[in-house]
Amino acid sequence: MTTSTRGAAKAPAVLVLEDGRIFRGRAYGAVGETFGEAVFSTGMTGYQETLTDPSYHRQVVVMTAPHVGNTGVNDEDPESSRIWVSGYVVRDPARIPSNWRSRRTLDEELVRQGVVGISGIDTRALTRHLRERGAMRVGIFSGEAWTGIRDEALLAKVRSQPEMKGANLSAEVATKETYVVPAIGEKRFTVAAVDLGIKGMTPHRMAERGIEVHVLPATATVEDVYAVNPDGVFFSNGPGDPATADGPVAVMRGVLERRTPLFGICFGNQILGRALGFGTYKLKYGHRGINQPVQDRTTGKVEVTAHNHGFAVDAPLDQVSETPYGRAEVSHVCLNDNVVEGLQLLDQPAFSVQYHPEAAAGPHDAAYLFDRFVSLMEAERA
Repeated sequence: MTTSTRGAAKAPAVLVLEDGRIFRGRAYGAVGETFGEAVFSTGMTGYQETLTDPSYHRQVVVMTAPHVGNTGVNDEDPESSRIWVSGYVVRDPARIPSNWRSRRTLDEELVRQGVVGISGIDTRALTRHLRERGAMRVGIFSGEAWTGIRDEALLAKVRSQPEMKGANLSAEVATKETYVVPAIGEKRFTVAAVDLGIKGMTPHRMAERGIEVHVLPATATVEDVYAVNPDGVFFSNGPGDPATADGPVAVMRGVLERRTPLFGICFGNQILGRALGFGTYKLKYGHRGINQPVQDRTTGKVEVTAHNHGFAVDAPLDQVSETPYGRAEVSHVCLNDNVVEGLQLLDQPAFSVQYHPEAAAGPHDAAYLFDRFVSLMEAERA
């Protein structure tokens, strides 16, 4: 990514998809060029949490909601220490934010962090294109990165970029050093959380339940996990292709062999799938947003949930599977397309979901999953 912070409000910009489709608009945020995988997010709120979600590393996010930025940017809602999206696409950016917590405009924050974006394009047409053709590589160009350069040359740049399939990215976004999130109130349990791109709200949700969370790097070994003497082990969300995550898969198998209570979300669900012997595959355009319907098949309850994933587990929906660690079944399923949204083992305390129960900025239908994790640790202790 190359960026400049000048002239963002007025500079013309162009978005070039790898299949040759071009959208022209105005620069939003930093001026320059950026590349990534074009994906769309259907959330109407929570753009600050989306921008700072490490799972969006190397992705250019298209917002389907037409009006973005109207609550500005505050210092309380980020899910990590920085913006992780590689580019940002909006139709109608707010000119003046209105919220009592706002500290600066979204445009100013994008400029401050060097994030190249584009506004004023038909995001509905772009979203429909991605639904029909699938997520694909994209480039955004403005200022000197575009001036005097032919569209064919820009397209060649886009097509030279690496694809998301085969990308091993979790170590790029995870913590480099272990840190501890203390329990709120009385400490009840200790959890080792393997950071594959963890959001800040996730250990907070566990801390609210009396859990002291030791957040470990993505490169943590089984020995590192058990050095903290955990009552449970957690595997987080994160970016990239789960087929490349051999290290975390090996660690998870070590946890399963010890029968320690285990909980995984998003990328962690895909890691559990691989550890059990299932395959993973890339979705055509993925699930991203805070309004995805999922059914918990253990209770029949339907939840509205927060998603950010472009890969899924290939496991049978209609039968119990035999695995090296006992019987496993699909516990949750997306009601839009029958994608596997959760797994659980029937013979030991381990489960995972493909979505985000910490759900900042909402909804909170799936918060009970943290309580389910606590129940597994309570049962194991008993």
